[in-house]
Amino acid sequence: MKIFLTGATGFVGHHVARALAGEGAELRLLVRKTSNLANLEGIAGETHVGDLAQPESLKPALEGCDAVMHVAADYRLWIPDPESMYRANVEGTRELLRMAREAGVPRFVYTSSVATMHFRTDGIAINEETPVSLADMVGHYKRSKFMAEQVAVQAAEAGQQVIILNPTTPIGPNDRKPTPTGRIFVDFLNGKFPAYVDTGLNLVDVTEVAHAHVAALSKGQPGRRYILGGENLTLKQILDKMSAITGIPSPTVEIPFAVAASYAFFEEWITGRMRGKEPRATLEEVRMGRKKMFASSARAQQELGFAVVPVYPAMRAAIEWFRANGYAPASV
Repeated sequence: MKIFLTGATGFVGHHVARALAGEGAELRLLVRKTSNLANLEGIAGETHVGDLAQPESLKPALEGCDAVMHVAADYRLWIPDPESMYRANVEGTRELLRMAREAGVPRFVYTSSVATMHFRTDGIAINEETPVSLADMVGHYKRSKFMAEQVAVQAAEAGQQVIILNPTTPIGPNDRKPTPTGRIFVDFLNGKFPAYVDTGLNLVDVTEVAHAHVAALSKGQPGRRYILGGENLTLKQILDKMSAITGIPSPTVEIPFAVAASYAFFEEWITGRMRGKEPRATLEEVRMGRKKMFASSARAQQELGFAVVPVYPAMRAAIEWFRANGYAPASV
């Protein structure tokens, strides 16, 4: 099977590429001119230089493919030019779907995000059928992913074989950028996590997310969304688990959201707007944190054979990788 894969140089995409290669897939990997290709080392595949912001550059890569696996996305929680995020996430997805149809590619797997779901403040886990609308989306990232997902749903309703995957918060090795979740780990390892807020995440082993992508090619039902999650944990529980792995003390001070919002406001103004650098915290993150992002993966378990596994080994692997690659001091 020949597969065109976007996002292979990124965190999740890299693991998806490895899982596909392990199943003998013939890979055509999208890279940009400026991409760091370190994550592609050891993965057999043909690279194609292109950009989601310039969709026509992707057209030649679709010739002769049996499936498209669209993992790439702009997932920054702070961005000076939000329109570029919508061009990549929404219009890039729309155009890739169109070109796949025109090229006669029979299968399209779109990697969305659990961020497109509507979460609750009481911590009750949501699923794919929980009502949600664009008005529930906080910030440009969530809005752009929701809009892109709707484009994928509409394509499926029109007859295209599109399967939608919604990973929760993947964790594991090779998070080079790192992702927002990876930054939580890096900050903790560097002693820059003195306090926490009362929020929660669903952490999932990134290798299980990758295996689910492979399964979706043959088992996924067109038009269906599948949450790919692991353990529902409060932020405090996550920090305590990292403490157990590293011996670094877990913070004991819980700060109110109002204090966190004030800090994020000044970070955005001083670091973001005045200095032109990415702030350590954003108002979008604080607003998202008011709801615990707990979710159920029952549908993926039943229909894709997805495995919900303890996240502790993936957390340990992430910590070891960050230390080994200079993101944090080595273990003493």
